[in-house]
Formats: sequence, C-alpha cells, structure tokens
Amino acid sequence: MSANSATPAEKAGQTEKPDSGSRIPNFLKIPFWAQILIGLVLGVVLGWIARSYDVSWLVTTLDKVGSTFVGLLKLAVAPLVFFAILVSITNLRKVNNAARLATRTLMWFMITSLIAVAIGLTIGLLTNPGSGTGLTPKDGKVPEDAGSWLDFLTGIIPTDVITPFTELNVLQIVFMAAVAGVAVLKIGDKAQPILELSESVLALLQKALWWVIKLSPIGTVGLIGFAIADYGWNLISKYATFTADIYIGCALVLFGVYPLLLALVAKVNPVQFFKGAWPAIQLAFVSRSSVGTMPVTQKVTERLGVPKEYASFAVPFGATTKMDGCAAIYPAIAAIFVAQIFDVQLGVKEYLLIAFVSVVGSAATAGLTGATVMLTLTLSTLGLPMEGVGLLMAIDPVVDMMRTATNVAGQALVPVIVAAREKILDREAYENASASPLDDFDAVEDTVPARSTVPAAA
Repeated sequence: MSANSATPAEKAGQTEKPDSGSRIPNFLKIPFWAQILIGLVLGVVLGWIARSYDVSWLVTTLDKVGSTFVGLLKLAVAPLVFFAILVSITNLRKVNNAARLATRTLMWFMITSLIAVAIGLTIGLLTNPGSGTGLTPKDGKVPEDAGSWLDFLTGIIPTDVITPFTELNVLQIVFMAAVAGVAVLKIGDKAQPILELSESVLALLQKALWWVIKLSPIGTVGLIGFAIADYGWNLISKYATFTADIYIGCALVLFGVYPLLLALVAKVNPVQFFKGAWPAIQLAFVSRSSVGTMPVTQKVTERLGVPKEYASFAVPFGATTKMDGCAAIYPAIAAIFVAQIFDVQLGVKEYLLIAFVSVVGSAATAGLTGATVMLTLTLSTLGLPMEGVGLLMAIDPVVDMMRTATNVAGQALVPVIVAAREKILDREAYENASASPLDDFDAVEDTVPARSTVPAAA
C-alpha cells in the first residue's frame, strides 16, 4: 500500500504521534538511573539545609516523603510474597529435575553466605570497628522485639492465617504459600481456578508495585534527606569505621566474590552479569527492600538467560532467604562492634556461631528495610547485650542501602550459576543482555508466567 492510499484516520495517527511525543516534558525523558542520582544529590542538599538551618518543616516533609515511599513498598509485600511463592512452586513442574534445581539453589545460597560472613569477620577483626567511637553501653537500648532461636523455630508455623499478613511475618507467609503451592499441585485440575486467580493477583500486585517503583527518585529525596537531617555528619563520623567496614565488605562480595564465581563456576562473563542486573541492583540500593525489588530482579534474571520457570521460583525464594548483606556481612561486623563496645571477648567458638547463624538464620530476615531480626538473633546466640541493637539503629539506614544492593545481586547471581552448571542457561541471551533502563521493564506479563494447567494429581 502506498503512502497516498492511507486512510484519513491512519494519516491522522501518523501526524499525531510526533506531536504527542513532542508534548512529553523533557524531564520525563531523563533516564531512570539519572533520576535516582538527581534524587540522591537533592536529598543530600535538602537534608543539609534542614539540619544546618534548623528548618523543622523541611525535616518533617522529608520524613513523610521517605516513610510514605517505604510504606507503599511494604503495602504490597505480604500478598506479593504469598502469591509469588505459590505460583513459583507450581511453575517448578515445568522444569526438568525440579528437586535437583531447588537443592542446588539452596546449596549455593549457603555457600555464598559462608563466604560473605567469612569476609565480614575478617574485616571486623582487622579494623576493630567498636574502638575509638566514644560510644558506651549507656548509649544503647534494648529493642522492643528481639529474635531468638526458639522464636525462629516456633515462629515458622502461624497460629492463624490473618496475623502473618497484618504483622508482616514474612517467614510465616512463605510457609503458608509453600503449603498452598504443594497442595495446588497435589489436587490437580480441580485447583486450576485457584492457580489462575493466583497468577492474576500476582500480575495485579506487580503492576501496582511497578507504579511505586517509578516513584523511587522522589522516595530517594525523602529517605536520604531525612537521614542527613536527622542524624547529621557528626553521628556518621562516630560510626565511620563500622560504616566503611560494611561498604567495603559488601563491595568485596559484590565486585570480588561474585565475579570470581561467575567466571570460575558458571564460566560466563562477569561484566555481562552486572550489565544485565544493574537496574535491580540500583533500585535495591535506593529502596532498601529485596521484596520490593523482586519483580525487577526476576526480570533481569530472565534477561540474563535463566529460564522463566526456574527464575520464577529462585528469585522469590531468594528475596526472602538470600541475604549476603543483611544476614552475613552485617551481623558479623555488628557482633564484633557490639562486643568491643561492651568489652566482651569473642573467641573461635563465637565466630563459628556467627557463621552458623548467618547460614541457617538468614530465613528469619525479611526482605524489607533493615536487618534487626537477624542482628538480635546473632547477639542472643552469642550472649551479647541486646542494648547493642540500639547502638546501631541510628546508622542503619545508611548501611542498609549497600546491604540490600548486595542481597539483590546475590539473588540474581545464584540462579545464573545454577542454570549455567545445569546447562539450562541461554548463553546467547546472557551475552546479549543489555543495561537497558528500568522504563523498558514496564510489562508485567513478561515477569508473570503465562496461564497454565495444573497437572492432574498422581
């Protein structure tokens, strides 16, 4: 058909597209990573102004903006975890050797956690983060909620189906979702309506969460700004060694251990991994939420060549249990920090206990902001004062950004390693993975498995 034969409507459409595109404000065309960077800089500037000139209304505004953004992320967490785990378990039936894949995934979760905690302990022992801070035991306070092994073991099984969602107990939600997923598989065709409903709800939740993710630049202004305004540089200077230890430890794992594992174990190009996974790592740094980042993490993992059916299991599973930053590096360095403040000597037995807690207890760390549960679990296991948690709460938002970025990178890394070793990784897709902006991910149907039929119960 020639151009002259186009209908008036088609001609109108052809002329309207450039016009409509030209009407888009220039600031909306700014790449997402640049929006985040602008938010970081603006947050620091506004936080400094609010603190330096005692602008109380600005402090309140920054606090509200940041807390609202985090609140929106948390709003979707409970149902998102439930339906993501349920659907991911049913998707495992599409993968050959599903049990083997699940076992290998868990094994690599544990291996990388051990490496991370070893690095954390080494850095803590070399730098003595609790020395010279000027802090004393009186500066700490006992947290309202402290984790213990008894609570961890007995807390897996909920007493009712409502409380885990209202109190955001991620571990109990994962347990219920796993039971429901296995039940759906066992029931077979009769459970098909439940599976279809679950997939639809998951798609809805991911779409809604995507809208929240688009607000990340604004949330960044509030979160960073309030941290500067409320804590100030003086507080940060007291925790300078501790903060540097966390960032250095996470950086060593993120840019040292992970590339080595990719090159030596998965035998793939590490640069390509970071190129493909960068949107998720970037968002995790800002949002401080592994679960909130989960849709993007799953998308980048699939883009790196991991089969969708396996990625839809490994990523949600990792988002609630795979925490190299929050559950390995952080509690290792934090335990040494608290022990030095309270003048408690730690020996080989205590260091082995820290490693044990990091590997086994990481499931107690929800994929949300903060790692208080894991820290209290570690301190209680070592017999260290719970007041130590209070010492670290002030600096937590600052170190949590790097911890979460490391968490999410690990959650994408392990599926790539397992898929490569099991020879199911699409290496062509991996090599062609691009660092496209987050805007290219605005398609929920790409991250939610297509409708499928539940196999009849055996």
